[in-house]
Amino acid sequence: MNQILDLYVDYLISSTSYTTATGLSRVTDNRISHDKVTRFLSRREFTSSDLWGIAKSICKSVEREDAVLVFDDSIEKKPYTDENELISWHFDHAEKRSVKGINFITALYQSGNCSAPVGYELVRKTKKITNSKTGREQRKAPVSKNEHFRNLLIQAVHNKLKFKYVLADSWFASTKNMHFIKHEAKKEFIMPLKSNRLVALSEKDKAEGKFVRIDSVEPGENILVWPKGVEIALRFSRQVFKDGDGVTGILYLVSSDIELTNEQISTIYKKRWKVEVYHQSLKGNASLEKSPAKTPRTQANHFFASLCAYIRLECVSHMTKLNHTALKNKIYTEGLKRAMIELKKYNPPSFLQPEFISLLSA
Repeated sequence: MNQILDLYVDYLISSTSYTTATGLSRVTDNRISHDKVTRFLSRREFTSSDLWGIAKSICKSVEREDAVLVFDDSIEKKPYTDENELISWHFDHAEKRSVKGINFITALYQSGNCSAPVGYELVRKTKKITNSKTGREQRKAPVSKNEHFRNLLIQAVHNKLKFKYVLADSWFASTKNMHFIKHEAKKEFIMPLKSNRLVALSEKDKAEGKFVRIDSVEPGENILVWPKGVEIALRFSRQVFKDGDGVTGILYLVSSDIELTNEQISTIYKKRWKVEVYHQSLKGNASLEKSPAKTPRTQANHFFASLCAYIRLECVSHMTKLNHTALKNKIYTEGLKRAMIELKKYNPPSFLQPEFISLLSA
């Protein structure tokens, strides 16, 4: 790993505030100048292939044939940063509104208790169009998120990464993606379908064009469905769950592996939630949202370094059996101890000493 990148990654993990080139230079006692850090962030843009070079060793050490590859997208919010091709407005499905930031897609490898990003893409809105309704200029990405999804999947296959199942949310559950996973990538998938997705309940119904909404299908074991436009039969499993707020929801899960039971489908799909932990740790423990970088290249390279920081945290977590937040808290506590020791060098007056009282009244 590049020496500056290696140092920058440690800085992102250790920092609890904004991460700047000047800040990194300061903690090295100016042995590395802030200009050198800035040049590193500006020189060349790191890519998903570079990330695989860093993630490969940990993934190969834990890989299993029944591992899963989880896909999801998220938004790194940047409300106060100037808009550009990378920092733009994206619809946030969680908040039901558009937010400004970096929209990114991750391929997260999950094997046993270990997870690591093995590929990523940043959504770049390089095209400018005029909204026909408002007349306002808007940015548009020339490459769709579903195209990024397929590219990341085939990249993982070409890297000879061992996994059996692809897990994703309903956003990626298109007919084209299902066929691509099964026929091009030669993998199985488990995905939820939206409640209004049309399915046939038999090959005969499919041939006759008889389709029903998937939310009308009665739950049970060994149910096969044929989503409209999909060539293959899929195992159907309806899962009822409660979210963190106690609100009940329903997942209409389908799997290309028709030998799975409902329980197996549910157990495997639960591994997808590891991607939520990944997003939280990336933002909370790897300083993803704490860079004041101004240009698309420096912003993209800071993002890449945050992914590397997550991988480093995962490696240490694997060795220490501490989760990322516990590790970050431990580092922070040790930092506080050193700060208090440093403070003692200045011989600060005690609250009980007369000198302190006279200092306040001066």
